[in-house]
Amino acid sequence: MNIHRSQPLEIVGGGIAGLALGSALRRAGVPVTVFETQGYPRHRVCGEFIAGLDEASTARLGVGPLLQDARRHRRVVWRRHGRTIREHDLPAPALGLSRYVLDARLAGAFVDAGGDLRTSIRVPPDSAPEGRVFAAGRRRQPSPWLGLKVHVRGLRLAGDLEVHLGDQAYVGLSGVEDCRVNVCGLFRRRLLPSGESAATGVALLLRYLDAAGLEELGRRLRAAEIDADSFCAVAALPFRRQAPASGRLCIGDSFAMPPPFTGNGMAMALQGAALACDPLIAWARGTTSWPDTIEIIQRRLRRHFRLRLACAQAVHSFLLEPPRQWWLAAAGRLRLLPLRPLYQLTH
Repeated sequence: MNIHRSQPLEIVGGGIAGLALGSALRRAGVPVTVFETQGYPRHRVCGEFIAGLDEASTARLGVGPLLQDARRHRRVVWRRHGRTIREHDLPAPALGLSRYVLDARLAGAFVDAGGDLRTSIRVPPDSAPEGRVFAAGRRRQPSPWLGLKVHVRGLRLAGDLEVHLGDQAYVGLSGVEDCRVNVCGLFRRRLLPSGESAATGVALLLRYLDAAGLEELGRRLRAAEIDADSFCAVAALPFRRQAPASGRLCIGDSFAMPPPFTGNGMAMALQGAALACDPLIAWARGTTSWPDTIEIIQRRLRRHFRLRLACAQAVHSFLLEPPRQWWLAAAGRLRLLPLRPLYQLTH
């Protein structure tokens, strides 16, 4: 533990970015309090595979041991209307681990490092004193998108990862711990047929699959063992960089949320925490001002993620709109998709 006397820091949001950053700061001797509105463990809407995480960020945050037993995914199968349109291997394995497990591990590591973790506390979003970092996820704003997620047992996959393209929707399937498959979909909100609009929980996910033309996937889920307790939903999803209010330091999803097809959201949360760590240590030790610290970190985040977010946003509509899906499927069958360059640009 570093012996330098340090100013305390507060982190609003106990997700991946907030907890990983808090643990790294604690190891540097910085007093840290993390505020989280809920408790641990719990399920979250998330693709639950980590693609594109670099070794430098892993080492800087010390999270390697927490990811050691994650499943390694490489083979990706793309399907449309129940038919395979493309199979390929990722340039590097993606890590499969549920948020239920990972967040609980990160919370335990933060507390073990001497961090002060306060759950069931909501910090006013308009309060931004010096030394407060916002990592509390997206800021709510109008959005047509709905995220739905559930864990399933007994679901056999055609590859390590499956991506199913539907009408204004896509769904990713990935293996996590305990022989479970995470089923996580992004859907444009729509009016469901009469009698189905009141559906909730798993039934809502199944109705949306059918409405998006993903009946074949729905049949597979109905034949498997669905863990209803793992179902969760989230709305108001903004897939773009969120300009922070003046005087606010934002990391993780508070800074930007990439389109989920990339599988890069969890990696971005960790990479953003790693980029913020050293400037925050410098502020805690009194060597930089708070406004300068905000500017340094925001500049780092913009430089590191700008191209990645722009490219992912450009590709996103091709996964959601049926006419563009047709061209995507045709290019996939002809092996004309530049998959490796696209992966490098979006990770």
